[in-house]
Amino acid sequence: MRKFDTKVQHLKYKVLKEVARLAWNDTLLENLMDIPQMIIPGKTPTMRCCVYKERAIVAERVKLAMGGNKDNPNVIEVIEIACDECPMGGYEVTNACRGCLAHRCEDACKFGAIYFDQNHVAHIDKTKCRECGACSRVCPYSAIISLRRPCENACKIKAIHMSEAKTAAIDNKKCIACGACVYQCPFGAIMDKSYILDAIDIIKKSDNNRKYKVYAVVAPSISSQFTYAKLGQVITGLKELGFYTVIEAALGADMVAYSESRELVEKGFLISSCCPAFVSYVEKNFPGLAPSISHNLSPMATIAKYLKEREKNCKVIFIGPCTAKKAEVQKESVRPYVDVVLTFEELQALFDSKDIDITTLPEDVLDNASYYGRIFARSGGLTDAIAEGLKEHGFTDFKLKSSVCDGIEQCKVALMKKSKNMSDANFIEGMACVGGCIGGAGCLTHGEKDKAEVDKYGREAFEKTISDAISVLI
Repeated sequence: MRKFDTKVQHLKYKVLKEVARLAWNDTLLENLMDIPQMIIPGKTPTMRCCVYKERAIVAERVKLAMGGNKDNPNVIEVIEIACDECPMGGYEVTNACRGCLAHRCEDACKFGAIYFDQNHVAHIDKTKCRECGACSRVCPYSAIISLRRPCENACKIKAIHMSEAKTAAIDNKKCIACGACVYQCPFGAIMDKSYILDAIDIIKKSDNNRKYKVYAVVAPSISSQFTYAKLGQVITGLKELGFYTVIEAALGADMVAYSESRELVEKGFLISSCCPAFVSYVEKNFPGLAPSISHNLSPMATIAKYLKEREKNCKVIFIGPCTAKKAEVQKESVRPYVDVVLTFEELQALFDSKDIDITTLPEDVLDNASYYGRIFARSGGLTDAIAEGLKEHGFTDFKLKSSVCDGIEQCKVALMKKSKNMSDANFIEGMACVGGCIGGAGCLTHGEKDKAEVDKYGREAFEKTISDAISVLI
């Protein structure tokens, strides 16, 4: 069965699984140096120039699987030894240039970077080029192409640049930890730090939940994951791993929607606080709008806060598609409530590290949230939930004018318009990943996700209104 999109993901998974397997058995430290050879056996290379480089890269992956560089606050790191194969030319004129008479590329370039040789073939002066792409867009032969690295193309906020060593470097002041570069790097040279060892340690020390209870809080986007099994089997698998029970983060989404809809009416204008990468983007790039970010915690932190306040000694592990959640839990406002964040990739590694075949397990039930809480997983779901929250509060006179932003590029446009008073939107829903949480970097697969599937999962909820869902918490 196919669990991942690419061999890069599979390699990452194999490292995580082996680290986790040894940690469960309390043999990680004595076998640490052997992991690269376990994963890359023999003498024939399959990915790089030689097995020795392959093993050196795996050794770096092991470090990241164990938490990465403690001196680097960013949860996304570059594996420098793995980053050396990509072209770096920027925009280049190919041999498809016909030396035409129109010279639209020259007219489009505002920086005078286009010049022509004696055969009228275009060339680019790299000392003048600003990489704007205007010449490429107007060339009738598509003869000008961008040779920027995939990680640079993936990073829409321009947080990645080339270091002096010609490897990718991340500007932590710009990075929002969305993880787009992690998935798009064809060589797997960028990876999110894993806290899988912390999760294993918490579960083991709970003594089968006798010393304290360990709650798994799962993101609603789980409905689009583990497609080779049934959702109920995934829930049973989590309990087999050692979790006391499984709670829907969607219940936290219900709580957020109910509170945020009231906050919107009180303030008149609000920016959503659910997506940590989007919140970070607002704070770093539109500080003037930051005071308008909702004061509600994210759904993850909201339900975790409820659990911790009800049961002081419990532990909460969040499982979802999001690398930025790993950064969110470092915040002072969230740290007391969420102990560890894992991605769906890491959950798959955990299952297999204990030889848990979830397809053979009976189905358990996951039914805490409403339809509206569950559809937070897709772009536009939060807006639908806010509209329902307004209705359930009785704020019938308030007219919701939402700007739904699907991906960080749309977020930028909406925030720019609002900052210049060019938008009448009174609510901005921002999702850094295209499609919403179902497009997160920590997903098992990253193909086209059907939003209708998310809505279908929402309709299966027992609780049909937000008020019904949160009534059990009172």
